[in-house]
Amino acid sequence: MTKQQKHLHILGICGTAMAAIAVLARESGWRVTGSDTGIYPPMSDYLQEQGIAIAPFDAANLDDAPELVVVGNALSRGNAEVEAMLERGIPYISGAQFVGDHILPGRHALVVSGTHGKTTTASLAAWVLEQAGAAPGFMIGGVPEDFGGGARLGRGEVFVLEGDEYDTAFFDKRSKFLHYHARTLIINNLEYDHADIFPDLEAIRRQFQYLLRTVPADGHIIANADDAEVQNVLARGCWSHVVGFARRGHADAPWQWQTDAPDGSSFRLFYQGREVMQVSWGMIGVHHVANACAVAAATHAHGVPFVRIAEALASFSGIRRRMTLVGTAGGVRVFDDFAHHPTAIRGVVEAVKASMHGRGRLWVIVEPRSNTMRTRIHQQRLPACFAAADEVLFVPPAARQLPPHQLLDTEAVCQAIGAHARVRRDVQAVIDDVCAHAQAGDDVLILSNGGFDGIHTRLLDALGCVCG
Repeated sequence: MTKQQKHLHILGICGTAMAAIAVLARESGWRVTGSDTGIYPPMSDYLQEQGIAIAPFDAANLDDAPELVVVGNALSRGNAEVEAMLERGIPYISGAQFVGDHILPGRHALVVSGTHGKTTTASLAAWVLEQAGAAPGFMIGGVPEDFGGGARLGRGEVFVLEGDEYDTAFFDKRSKFLHYHARTLIINNLEYDHADIFPDLEAIRRQFQYLLRTVPADGHIIANADDAEVQNVLARGCWSHVVGFARRGHADAPWQWQTDAPDGSSFRLFYQGREVMQVSWGMIGVHHVANACAVAAATHAHGVPFVRIAEALASFSGIRRRMTLVGTAGGVRVFDDFAHHPTAIRGVVEAVKASMHGRGRLWVIVEPRSNTMRTRIHQQRLPACFAAADEVLFVPPAARQLPPHQLLDTEAVCQAIGAHARVRRDVQAVIDDVCAHAQAGDDVLILSNGGFDGIHTRLLDALGCVCG
């Protein structure tokens, strides 16, 4: 039986990663079907445009027995199709292992790992390689504007992956990135996150140790020399060539970066003490300059000349839901960003304020939605993240079976921030507050890793009515 005749069925296909795997599998010649709950646009439309049939979860979906089932990491025992799959003895695999076993053989995997910046850095790497004519494949947990989608098979040798440390499936608790067999590995940073999976930072360090063990001796590890936790993990055992990147002035990192603008919109990169490129681009945030330096180091190791790297960085269009301008109404600009960890929040708040150049006030609206942000894990760290903001609005986190004493205390966070911070009971109350006090020239930054009850368009509509 040829691969073109094989049937792959994906459980949880409407998730971002599973949809990407569906596209890659279809491009590889599999006949792909899938199932999920809550099937609705835009993901349902996207998959149907790809010729992929999807249906609600039902054991009957497996009556046309597939050769292989991919199980998304949101699935668990008790799901009708999971139970039918196990009872009928249908072969199954996690999404990450499917990529490792069926997409990556024969390719050079360039894996981007770290607590923050994976999506942007992976997208940057794919774009630089694309502009250099390398035609890379990629699988990225977001939508790079330059590509219009988060996955493609590509024709070139290199395949770029966002290497998530989150676990793989209900039957495989290893981190996803262990399945990708990295030959070039970027480690941007390392902090505590994913409190629903990891009990402490040491558990995350251990997964990164395992990751280092999978990189061959002739591979490259591009490591943040400014991050003490990254260096901690490297010191525990590394068998590959390490290339460090750091802020300008580091004692020995061969790749170094320096900003020329407070908001990170222009910068210079240095290699072995010599300035090799100066870049002005549409991205803001000093953290993105560090991402660009990591990408320059990785792609230069693949033979991309400095001038091509610089040109590609300058033309990069960004990532959907990463500082995306949703619209302007009444002279107020509304931005959407995915940030859901204190370090990422602080970076984007400071970047947006710096980019305003003293014009208007910066409003920051926060939905603590991720499994970690809903808890008190970062209770003490959060207030300092909003020092650059003029107005801060929180909505209370959804309990989702967490007891009250474990939920983030948003009132306490706002009290610690100051008088310009407050909790509003729901999205409508947030919209009412902004519409009552925002003025032309203000920017509104909305931070959530979910849909946030459609706040972006609802706020723009309301501002248009009040200020228009």
